[in-house]
Amino acid sequence: MYTIKTLNNIAECGLNVFNNENYKIDNNSENPDAIVLRSFNMHDMEIDKNIKAVARAGAGVNNIPVSEYTERGIVVFNTPGANANAVKELVLTTIMASSRNLFDGLTWTKTLEGQGEEIPKLVEAGKKQFVGKEIKGKTLGVIGLGAIGALVANNALDLDMDVIGFDPFISVDTAWNLSRKVQRAMTIEELFANSDYITVHVPFTDKTGGMFNEETFNIMKPGVHILNFSRGELVNEKDMAVALESGIVGKYITDFPNENVLKMKNAVPVPHLGASTTESEENCAIMAARQVKEFLETGNIKNSVNLPNAYLPYKGKRRVTAYHENIPNMVGQITSALSNYNLNIADMVNRSRGNYAYTMIDIDNEVNGDVIPSLEEKINQIEGIINVRII
Repeated sequence: MYTIKTLNNIAECGLNVFNNENYKIDNNSENPDAIVLRSFNMHDMEIDKNIKAVARAGAGVNNIPVSEYTERGIVVFNTPGANANAVKELVLTTIMASSRNLFDGLTWTKTLEGQGEEIPKLVEAGKKQFVGKEIKGKTLGVIGLGAIGALVANNALDLDMDVIGFDPFISVDTAWNLSRKVQRAMTIEELFANSDYITVHVPFTDKTGGMFNEETFNIMKPGVHILNFSRGELVNEKDMAVALESGIVGKYITDFPNENVLKMKNAVPVPHLGASTTESEENCAIMAARQVKEFLETGNIKNSVNLPNAYLPYKGKRRVTAYHENIPNMVGQITSALSNYNLNIADMVNRSRGNYAYTMIDIDNEVNGDVIPSLEEKINQIEGIINVRII
C-alpha cells in the first residue's frame, strides 16, 4: 500500500484518484511514499528517505527544494497547462479592464456613496476622466508561448488584436497549437518596440530576472501596458516605478503585489488570482495525483521538473527502475546484475537529464519474490546508483 500526504487543501476530485485499496491518505505520516501540495514551503521541511515523489498542483516549484531532491532521486512533478485557461482569462480580462480604466472608475464611483439623488449627475460629470481605449486593432506582445502564452495569443486574435510572439524555446507541440496569424518576433527588442500591450509568461531564471528595466522600457512605445502573471522578479520594481511616474509605462498589471507595487502610480495589483478558480484547482489536483499514481505504479515519469521524463508501456511484468549518475557503463552494469539472476530483458528505456539518468527495465521471465530484495541490493551496490525500485 502507498501512503500519500498532502500539505495543502487538495481538491477532492484529485484525492479521489487515490481512492482504492492500494492507497491511503495520511496527512500525519512521517514517511509517506509521496507528497501532494500547492504553495506550502518545503525548504525547511525534513522528509523521510522513503519519499519517492513530490507533486505540485500548479506550475511554479519555487516552494520546493528541487536541487536537494534531485540529488536524492526524489521526482518532483508540476502540472503545466492545468491552470492555463484560468490565467489566460484573467490576462485578457485585465487587458480590457485596464484599457477602459475600469479599476480607477470603480474606485472613484464608490466615493460617491451618500450623495443620494445627485449620484447620476455626478457620474455623468465625472466619467470623462476615465475615458479609455479599445483593444481592437492594438498590438499585443506575448513573451513565452507555452501553454498559457499560446492561449493568450490565440484568443487575443479572436478579439481583433494584432499579436507578436517571442519564444526562442518554443516546443513543437505548442507550435502546432499556435495560430499562424501570430507574428514571430526575431528578437525580444523587436517585440518591445512594436507592442501596445506586453504580457509575459516565462519562468524566473538568472536570464529572465529583471528583464523589464530602464533599458528595456526605453525601447517600448510610450504608454505601453505591461502584464505580469508569471513572477514578480521579472520586473525591476525601482525602474518600473520611475517608468510609471513618467508615463513611459501607462499601466503595470501584476499578480504579485508587494509594498513597492502598492506605492506605484498606475499599478494594478491583483491579489495573486491567476490560477484561483475552482476549475483550475481541480484540474491541477487531478493532474498531479495522476502523475504520482502513474509513477508509483509503473515508474513512468511525466512532467517532472528535475528527473528525466521517461515512458515505457507497462504490461504487468516485474520492472526495475534505477536513478543514477549519468556516467558510462551504468546500463551495462545494471543489466549484468540482472543476468546474475538469470533474468531476461523484455523491454528497456534510458533517459538522461544533465548529470543524472533514469533507467527502466522490464523483466521477461517470472521473478521469485524472494529474489527481489537481493536483486535490489545488488543494483544498489553499483557505484553511481542513487536509488532503485522493483515494481
